Amino acid sequence: MDHILNTLNEEWMKLISYSPRILAATIILIISYYLGTYFSKIVILALKRTSLSNLHQTFIKFISTFLVFFFGLIVALNILNLEAVAVSLLAGGGITAVVLGFAFREIGENFLAGLFLALSRPFNIDDFIKTEDIEGEVRDIQLRYTHLRTDDGRDVYVPSSQLFNKAVTNFTKDGLRRISFSVGIDYTNDSLAATKLLAEAIKNIKGVLHEPPSNAYILSLAPQYVEIMVYFWVDYFNKSDPVLDIRNQVINTCRLLLLENGFIVSSETTSNISITHQE
Repeated sequence: MDHILNTLNEEWMKLISYSPRILAATIILIISYYLGTYFSKIVILALKRTSLSNLHQTFIKFISTFLVFFFGLIVALNILNLEAVAVSLLAGGGITAVVLGFAFREIGENFLAGLFLALSRPFNIDDFIKTEDIEGEVRDIQLRYTHLRTDDGRDVYVPSSQLFNKAVTNFTKDGLRRISFSVGIDYTNDSLAATKLLAEAIKNIKGVLHEPPSNAYILSLAPQYVEIMVYFWVDYFNKSDPVLDIRNQVINTCRLLLLENGFIVSSETTSNISITHQE
């Protein structure tokens, strides 16, 4: 009985002498938890300006809190002289990270790329963008991909890593789109008069912006006709005046105007769409 009492007394004394370390480790854990919570709130405030969904923001908030708390746990274990446990946790986490990194390299790459894109925001929903040979309207932005809707009705899901590593052209960053087409007239016609006539006419067409100004100019002297380029600007975000409707109206007005004023429109007439952004 005396041996048991002596053993209990020794353990109790050890516990008392060790209590400051236990108290310090506990305080470290509590502080790291609240620091992690505070840090995650700062991260979420920064992400509020992005187009990330609430699901992604919640996930990032959890990761931020966990990382700070995990660091506090490592410090607490060292205070308790449990360095071996701390090292094993770090080693186990490192090995796990390496294994998961190789297994989900593409997913992780797209995730990080999507996070950086969300912070830099080179484009938003409803913008019209182009990356390599893919162009379309941005319908949705996720961390792993961006959903584009092409002009011919295709839904394309572009990986975030491609958008982050490749050049991206945003045609509608400021809501402006420039539309242009060319028309050929006969060499016997007055080309300068035609350019002035067309430039003045398109200004009054509904949907054509006055600023930046529209214009017409002589593009080239083709073998069988003089090629005149006409361009104008529209507000892409003004859904009451669809871009294609404005384009059709402008081209048809220019065609009729040339014919009504005695210009000979070449049978070699060409037209094309050239979408650009304001410099």
